[in-house]
Amino acid sequence: LSDKYDWSGKTIVVAEDENSNFELLKAILSRTNVRVFRAHNGKEAVELCLKKEVDLVLMDIRMPEMNGYEATEIIKSQFPTLPVISLTAYAMGDDREKSLQVGCDDHISKPIKPVELIERVSRFMK
Repeated sequence: LSDKYDWSGKTIVVAEDENSNFELLKAILSRTNVRVFRAHNGKEAVELCLKKEVDLVLMDIRMPEMNGYEATEIIKSQFPTLPVISLTAYAMGDDREKSLQVGCDDHISKPIKPVELIERVSRFMK
């Protein structure tokens, strides 16, 4: 898996309030040499996108302070072409539709499968 994907020089913002989920995502992504910045909530995700050169956002939907829907709408209003992939717990059935409505480019259900995550992200890494 790691030989196939080299995203050196690329940056991903991971908006995730749960430490264990963030650590898992970081571990999966680290095999691609991508730079990962963590946002603990939607507000931090928006701030990181405004401050850094970001190539993709992995956006948890259920977060404190500002949820992923609100954050995605703000990010997309500023950076319409920046890819945002929403992450949600499998149980939440309407999250996929709602996240696509607010502008997410793709959606991944938790629990995260490493191969699926890398393949989905790779579609946006040019």
